[in-house]
Parts: sequence; structure tokens; C-alpha cells
Amino acid sequence: MNLPNKLTVLRVIMIIPFVVFMLNTGIAGDASKWIAVSIFIVASLTDLLDGKIARKYNLVTNFGKFMDPLADKLLVCSAMICLIEMGKLPAWVVIIIISREFIISGFRLVASDNGIVIAASYWGKFKTTFQMLMVIFLIIDLGGVFATVETILIYVSLALTIISLADYIVKNKQVLTQGGM
Repeated sequence: MNLPNKLTVLRVIMIIPFVVFMLNTGIAGDASKWIAVSIFIVASLTDLLDGKIARKYNLVTNFGKFMDPLADKLLVCSAMICLIEMGKLPAWVVIIIISREFIISGFRLVASDNGIVIAASYWGKFKTTFQMLMVIFLIIDLGGVFATVETILIYVSLALTIISLADYIVKNKQVLTQGGM
């Protein structure tokens, strides 16, 4: 278990206190949202850090290739589900985003069965970055002009979700023919 993998596992573990503070404001009152957003930001930064360390020191592992994107999906999806519960994000947006994640995960599984590794694309990285920014802004909820920024981030995240899905499929369409799909 190298450092990047430990950071990935830490990101998954951080989801628990994040969700607790997101949904249970009785624990810390008004400070709950600030604790939740702090946990989310730290967890998001571990994503950036584990990848940089893994590439720089050649610590890329099969565990990391599998768990790193899964940890990102778990973190972001749990945040978006909490935001639905809080009335800050429409369920239909989250359904589209989570559906994309299931489609890509299935796509990667079929590719893996055929000996094909599908690398993360820049569109996917932009999507994750914008989703994380969207979550941060929606948690902080500063109102005023920031409500417009929140709405823009929701729709940019949604657009990048769809674009990155199309990009994955177009760039890896051979998986569909080789995988018997």
C-alpha cells in the first residue's frame, strides 16, 4: 500500500464524516456546512495529490487505477445526493451524472475484459473538476450573484458530463465491437 493508494483510501473514508456533517447540522450547528465543505475540499485535493505522486514516483498500481476513479465517483456522487436531500440540486441532473458514471464504468469493464485500458481523458478530468467546484459552491451557498455562478456550474458540469461520455465512446468505439456489445 503506497502513499497514493493510501490517499485514495483516505478519500473514501472521508466520505463518511462529510455526509454526516452535510446532512446532520445538529452536530455542529451553522458550522456543519463549513466542516463539510472543508472535508470535501481536502478529499478533492487528495485526488490531485495521489495522481501527481503516483506518476512522479512511478507508483501507479492496478489498485490505484481501479480505486482512484471509484473514490472520485463515490465522493462526488455522495455529495450530489446530499445536495438533492437539501433541495440545492435537481434530482434529474444527478441522475444524468450518475448514469454517465455507470455507463463509463461498464465500458471500462468490457474494455478490461478485452485487454484494453481506457485512460482518463481531459474531458473527464474537466468534468470532475467542475463537478467538485459545483459541489463546493452549492454547499457554501453564498446567495446573491453566487446563485448565478452555482447555476452556471450545474449546467457546465452537466454539459461536460455528456461531452466526456461522448468522447469516451467515440475514442473507444472498438470496445463496443470487440466486447460483443
